[in-house]
Amino acid sequence: MDLYDIAPGLSLDPAGYWLAPEQVRISYPADGNDNCLTIEDASFWFTHRNRAITAAVRRHPPAGGPIFDVGAGNGYVSAALEKAGFPTIAIEPSRAGAGNAAARRVSHVVCGSLPSNAFHTGTAGAVGLFDVLEHVEADRDFLQALRPYLKPAGRLYLTTPAFPRLWSEDDVRAGHFRRYTTATLAAVVAAAGYRVEYATYLFWYLPLPIFLLRRLRTRPHAGRSQTSSRREHALGGAALRRLAGMGFGFEIGRIARGASIPFGSSCLLVATTMSS
Repeated sequence: MDLYDIAPGLSLDPAGYWLAPEQVRISYPADGNDNCLTIEDASFWFTHRNRAITAAVRRHPPAGGPIFDVGAGNGYVSAALEKAGFPTIAIEPSRAGAGNAAARRVSHVVCGSLPSNAFHTGTAGAVGLFDVLEHVEADRDFLQALRPYLKPAGRLYLTTPAFPRLWSEDDVRAGHFRRYTTATLAAVVAAAGYRVEYATYLFWYLPLPIFLLRRLRTRPHAGRSQTSSRREHALGGAALRRLAGMGFGFEIGRIARGASIPFGSSCLLVATTMSS
């Protein structure tokens, strides 16, 4: 994959990633990427989400072009997709995230976002938005603006937080505008001009624990530290993480078969352009 053929308007930064000319404002904490970096590699949640995304991409592969991982953060998903054999461009608006992705040895990292004049239209086999759309206030307009970058029959992959009832101060601190159900997510994707191919929930047993923990945290002075977040993701050690992975393992098989999971704390959706 020659990045110049896809995005000739980039310049190389000494930190090892490429820069798009536009400056992008995002609803995301300034220290969010660095905080995630301390969690991702030892997190049962990030590990399982990567497995689920990869299973969905294998069943619904890109349309003959790279995956544009928009809002790629530290490149955790991009690295997994590359390892699975899918050429991927990590497109991340923050310099911190882009630098972390480059340090993670993701092959192609761009500090920027879409839409962007730096990128040719009609070059992406797919666009991935992995826990990104909830940070975008005008979600339908944003999805519409991505369509020109897709090849004919190009695909859209999405993950988002699920269920408005789980809304808490954690969402506010994270810069979220909303949480979705698979139905509301499918509706906004369809309204933006895509055809929904598949939708499911992930993390089937997490909604109740999340609900209870978040209610406790929203009591006065019950703040959440980075240490507590890291502890929750690490589950106290590798043995418990493996056990959690086994508990979620059936979800991967269902996604690989195109079957849905009826309940969970995250949504996963695959769509394609209307022309396919």
